[in-house]
Amino acid sequence: MSGTNICVACVEENKGCDHECEHENPRVKELVLEPSENSSFLHSVTNMVGMLIGLSQLSMPYAVESGGWVSIFLLISLGILTTYTSHILGNCLRRNPKSKSYSDIGHSAFGRHGRLIASLFIYLEIFMALVSYTISLHDNIYAAFPATFSHHSNGHFPASKLTVVAVAIALPSLWIRDLSSISFLSSGGILMSAIIFGSVVYTAVFGGVINDGKIPVLRLGNIPMVSGIYLFGFGGHIVFPNLYTSMKDPSKFTKVSIVSFATVTALYAALAITGAKMFGPSVNPQITLSLPKHLLVTKIALWATVLTPMTKYALEFAPLAIQLEHSLPSTMTDRAKLVARGLFGSTMLLVILTLALTVPYFSYVLSLTGSLVSVTIAVILPSAFYLKICWDGMSKLTRAANIGFVILGCVLGVLGSFESSKLLVKELVRVHGG
Repeated sequence: MSGTNICVACVEENKGCDHECEHENPRVKELVLEPSENSSFLHSVTNMVGMLIGLSQLSMPYAVESGGWVSIFLLISLGILTTYTSHILGNCLRRNPKSKSYSDIGHSAFGRHGRLIASLFIYLEIFMALVSYTISLHDNIYAAFPATFSHHSNGHFPASKLTVVAVAIALPSLWIRDLSSISFLSSGGILMSAIIFGSVVYTAVFGGVINDGKIPVLRLGNIPMVSGIYLFGFGGHIVFPNLYTSMKDPSKFTKVSIVSFATVTALYAALAITGAKMFGPSVNPQITLSLPKHLLVTKIALWATVLTPMTKYALEFAPLAIQLEHSLPSTMTDRAKLVARGLFGSTMLLVILTLALTVPYFSYVLSLTGSLVSVTIAVILPSAFYLKICWDGMSKLTRAANIGFVILGCVLGVLGSFESSKLLVKELVRVHGG
């Protein structure tokens, strides 16, 4: 998840975790309401595209190779489905204008339990996404240093130590309380994604890569895992309610969703086809690691991939930080709250770093996150919320379709989580179990 507007990306849980203080905390009110009703159609599209595009694009060629060429249709189908669930989140917001966040919609649908479930999956998605980012950082920094400084140390670099240094560099950003001061990181993340995509396209056209391997039409057994990777790339729904409330004309939210998801789906499909065709069965779970090491564009892509996670930590941590500050006693001073926030963020990042170095299997973790969390955030919960909130005004076809989407999401989630977990455990046993 990423976005170009820090207020949209980081305030998601601000109202969700403390709904009653919506108009009582001036600092929070400023963060949430300052961009309200100021976003044009184009700005909203840019924000939504930025929220969706992230490191999941790295695994699109690998997903096609794993699932076969037919899985491209699965990618497109999931893009259409998640476009629809974005649309119905807008319908839920229109039905209850008091709802301002994803958790508020959960509360509107199922009361306290709905808010609790929504918040749980939001935090779980943030945590698992940060683990995925750190794994990617570890893998790419290991490749970036030899590719850039091959004349040093005979090309041998301690990847784990480099990863620790990179995370340490990003660590101070978690102590920043003024969120507007880190808004530039969000735009940086989008720029890095554009550089990675451009590097792959450039390599395909001018890199001289020739692959004779064949990719099968369909690998049915890998579809559950592949669906998790695809779903991870479409799971930006937790911040869509904030984008909705920031629009000058919220009635255009559906059009914004259609344009944004169509753009992202087209980009994913183009990258998937290009990368899979270029490298075939030898494609790496992260496309940047398959690019020819001698090309300058590869070095640029590797460093862009290294910098991307470093731009994400503070932005992804912000919802948790806001929740933490609201849960602290009101008698605490601002300085004490800042220290508590910083210590919590530092501890969490160290835990994430440990996990990432212990389980450095990007594609499996990405698929598990998509199957376990993203499918819930982007498919199951939106349809369930919509059914509960708008049941009376629905046609029988709409009811049946959304019930079907909930069932489909559950099936994809269970099968994908099982398959990804099995592959992850198998790989851990192989590497650590001797």
